[in-house]
Amino acid sequence: MRIMAIDYGDARTGVAISDLLCTIPGATTVIPSYDLEKTLAALCRLAEENGVGQIVVGLPKNMDGSEGPRAQLCRAFAARLEEAANLPVALWDERRTTVEAHNILSQRNYHGKKRKNTVDAVAASLILEGYLAFRSR
Repeated sequence: MRIMAIDYGDARTGVAISDLLCTIPGATTVIPSYDLEKTLAALCRLAEENGVGQIVVGLPKNMDGSEGPRAQLCRAFAARLEEAANLPVALWDERRTTVEAHNILSQRNYHGKKRKNTVDAVAASLILEGYLAFRSR
């Protein structure tokens, strides 16, 4: 069984899928997320093709731990995804993952459109990495 992590966004959704042992992030991709139904279908297809048994959706909390409108949007998305994929969906605190993803890409000289198309996948990998570390404890 693999675990799939999702960094859900208005324009793009980053996806990272673990290895079979659920110890490290493996494959990553970014899918457009302008149309919710198409996004859900693409994620369900990815989950099925990769033998995913669980999904983790990043929950964007404020720095003080409170939840704003974006967190509520992600909660609603996670509920829809759980129903569509018929898989358990967990929420994972994703504070600072996008900032960290930008820092990682800057250090590797990714700029402009190249960065824009990669940052969400890197953020999904960071969400997955944190969740896998938590599970191993």
